[in-house]
Amino acid sequence: MIDVADHRAHTPGAGLSHHLNAAGAALLSSGVLSTVRHHLELESRIGGYEADALARGRIDAVYDSAARLLGAEATDIALVHSATDGWHRALAALRLQRGDRVLASRSSYVSSALHLLELRDSVGVDIEIVPNDASGRIDLDALAAALKTPARLVTVAHVPTSSGLVEPAVEVGVLCRAAGVTYLLDATQSVGQVPVDVATLGCDILVTTGRKFLRGPRGTGLLYVSPAARKIMRPSSPDVRGALWNADDSYELKDSAVRFETWEASHALELGLGTALDEALTAGIYAIARHIGDLGILLRAKLAEVDGVTVLDPPAAGGGIVTFGVDGRSALRVKEHLRRRGIRVVAVPAAHARWDLGERGIDAVVRASMHVYNGEDDLDALVEVLQEPEGVVRVPLPATPALADLAPRRSAPMEATESTDVVVIGAGIHGNSTAWQLARRGVRVTQFEQFSEGHVEGSSHGRARMIRRAYPNPIWYPFVDRAYRAWAELEEEIARPLITTTGGIYARALDAESGLDGPDCVMVDHVEATRRFPGLELGSGFRALYDPAAGVVDAAAAMAQLTAIGRRAGVDRREGVRVLGIAPDADGAVVTTTTGRIRAARVVVCAGPWISELLPQFAPVLEVVRIVNIHVAASRPEMLVPPNLGPFSIEVPGVGLMYGIPSYGGDTLKVGLDHGPVDDLTVARKPVSQSEIGVLHDLVRRFLPAADGAVVDSLSCRYTMAPNNRFALGSLPETPQILVAAACSGHGFKFGPAVGEALADLVTGVARPDLDFLEPGRMLAPARI
Repeated sequence: MIDVADHRAHTPGAGLSHHLNAAGAALLSSGVLSTVRHHLELESRIGGYEADALARGRIDAVYDSAARLLGAEATDIALVHSATDGWHRALAALRLQRGDRVLASRSSYVSSALHLLELRDSVGVDIEIVPNDASGRIDLDALAAALKTPARLVTVAHVPTSSGLVEPAVEVGVLCRAAGVTYLLDATQSVGQVPVDVATLGCDILVTTGRKFLRGPRGTGLLYVSPAARKIMRPSSPDVRGALWNADDSYELKDSAVRFETWEASHALELGLGTALDEALTAGIYAIARHIGDLGILLRAKLAEVDGVTVLDPPAAGGGIVTFGVDGRSALRVKEHLRRRGIRVVAVPAAHARWDLGERGIDAVVRASMHVYNGEDDLDALVEVLQEPEGVVRVPLPATPALADLAPRRSAPMEATESTDVVVIGAGIHGNSTAWQLARRGVRVTQFEQFSEGHVEGSSHGRARMIRRAYPNPIWYPFVDRAYRAWAELEEEIARPLITTTGGIYARALDAESGLDGPDCVMVDHVEATRRFPGLELGSGFRALYDPAAGVVDAAAAMAQLTAIGRRAGVDRREGVRVLGIAPDADGAVVTTTTGRIRAARVVVCAGPWISELLPQFAPVLEVVRIVNIHVAASRPEMLVPPNLGPFSIEVPGVGLMYGIPSYGGDTLKVGLDHGPVDDLTVARKPVSQSEIGVLHDLVRRFLPAADGAVVDSLSCRYTMAPNNRFALGSLPETPQILVAAACSGHGFKFGPAVGEALADLVTGVARPDLDFLEPGRMLAPARI
């Protein structure tokens, strides 16, 4: 049996969403991730050729593992970059000629079909599409009839991209063997999901990818070529990997399927694929197939009970791919709606399966696909969202049940010159994230910022920030997971990376109480810490927690992109406008600014250090402090960039918490202390003093010997500190139409997109019980903390 909880515990992404897209790219296990990372680190330390030599035995073992899974011999296996790559190499080696007949199933993948059509146009190959029977699978009688005329190749997709159909691959093999025709099976969607034995299937050639149900890295694949097929196939572009140049005018191909490989390959990815293969073998392919198949049956049954949802799989469907449509909504719209609710599926258009979906008159399908880290709770989450109304919430926005009683009433509304759905106050990371999240849901948003874009008065400016999973209290872990997912969704939205994963070191003195912890984090001594980060020397008096998921956020790009996509989504952003006050008014509020009054159904306050000015009830519990950072040059700058250095912190006895971010994006090493004196918002920020610089520079010399250059820059910012360093996130107890994100407490930037998502949920009536520990009433009533 499959232990879902155990697989989730070893799948870093399992807690970030309901991932139902194994047929696109399944989630990597921590073992696969570690294997890839380890080899890349080895290459970075000793060089690619040298790392290859050390790992050669493990690379060779990948062929053995693949052969065990496919029921083949290791010599029948070639490692390729993708299923399509394997397909192209196999077709090229077949040397198809004008007039050769190729029989293809309607289940054929788009890239295969496009290649066949090109061979038809450029070479003159004859392409015939074999019809389907009533069950939706290839018509075996029609195929048998077609094979009575000589053919060169039969190609079938075992499981297509466009449905849960499972083709009768064994029966196709029987017909091909009887006719003496080469049989190419595209097993891209089946290997790793169902048992695949090439001897039983009778295929001569098989291609598959590593990234789908095998749970390997992208950029990997397998090409199986039987010994008999290798006798009639010659690579069209022989490579030194698969051939020996034995004389000036001749060469000899290797006997094995390695003849189809190229010399250049990512050994880190190949080793990761090997780990994925071994993990599949250990779990047992029959146990995996039962688990995935049972989930597929269950999901089809659940979807069939949802009004307006139609399961679009043909009768011959099976396994863990399920396709469906929703009345009145495009597949892409459904996919995007599910994505915003934390459910990962894909939309497959007819252009990706023209011979299948086009024939069935279907424009597109929504495709869900399961794996070992999925359980019934994932299916229930999908069904629950599909049952929700898709319509966007407009004014009046939903109120809490007691809102009408709690909000102060007036005989007449306050005079306001305009109105909107939501006012967002502040344009830092939390304000920008919230404004965008609301606008993309169709809510009218007016955002006020008292300064101009890119100002340095708060705490959201600067080039880089740290992100980490390590936290001092497990109560934060789910929200940390959500933050990583939210950053990934933002990266997807803007089509550019914002996070560079480097790993992080978080150190304390040996006699200090245990500090941070988190998923996949490990405790290391000072020697191991320096081995992982050669640019950092803690000394024997320290131990550290290593967080492999830690990294650097491109803060400047994140702020700029959120501003841009917020405006594109419709945010009415007004800079240089100061908010003077917020007054509850019936079930909404009136916001008074330096340019007038505006009434809103909801007000979200993300004002950073100015929270207490707008919401005086926070003044007794919040404190604004001055934080100083310096940037330091180095004679050996390579020691201060990843992988030689990642983000770090050191609890220095008698000094405080020193933190640092490696050289990033052209900036030099950045360090600071996570405390400072109380700052006065009524006076201009003071320049960084030489004494402040000196304290930090001394620490740099102590722990980062490569940073032996001058201080090239210094800056200050303002941290808003709260009791226990927690946030206040949500509605105010007495006026729930006013929501707040307050007191980043020095660690809030990493949560930016997740905070925006949370506030947008709360504004539009989506409950977030996972954030009860950050409910503002807890901060305002310290005894409850």
